[in-house]
Amino acid sequence: MKKTILTVCVLVASFSSYSQIYIADTCKVSFFSETPVENIDATNKAAKPILNTATNKIEVKISNKNFVFPKPLMQEHFNENYMETEKFPYTTFKGTINEKVDYTVDGVNNVTVTGKMDMHGVTKEITIKGVLTVKGGNINIFSKFMVHVADYNIKIPTLVIKNIAEDVNVAISASLKPYKKK
Repeated sequence: MKKTILTVCVLVASFSSYSQIYIADTCKVSFFSETPVENIDATNKAAKPILNTATNKIEVKISNKNFVFPKPLMQEHFNENYMETEKFPYTTFKGTINEKVDYTVDGVNNVTVTGKMDMHGVTKEITIKGVLTVKGGNINIFSKFMVHVADYNIKIPTLVIKNIAEDVNVAISASLKPYKKK
């Protein structure tokens, strides 16, 4: 928790003092994997995306250990065998919203975000489609995209290949509020 708070403070301090910084009040990152044997889904509510409206830059740092599964054994296998969270504790994304957004006007904006996702020790440039909604001075973001696990060197043993999908649906939704220095 201390590392997360320190990271947020450093990120906020690194942005220009002339811009408006938004930080997530609530955030939900989830993934779903469908296979013939069983479906696997997990949710993480601990991420805190940060958005700089002057530069359209967005950053998200997710603690892999904070994903919660319906079955404890799934969570154990995820952390120990697939994500190797002791070695790779975080998944991060740093990107830029490609479209011009007027953050002073309420509305729904279909956007794309291009940036680098670092997961399981592999960094890849990706572009994600999403919806950014401005309402009453707050910003809501939503995106749903696919991750091909082999792209991030996540190995699926042949023995359980039918239990785990090679492509995983990921969704993120967050409500961001203006950051206020205390």
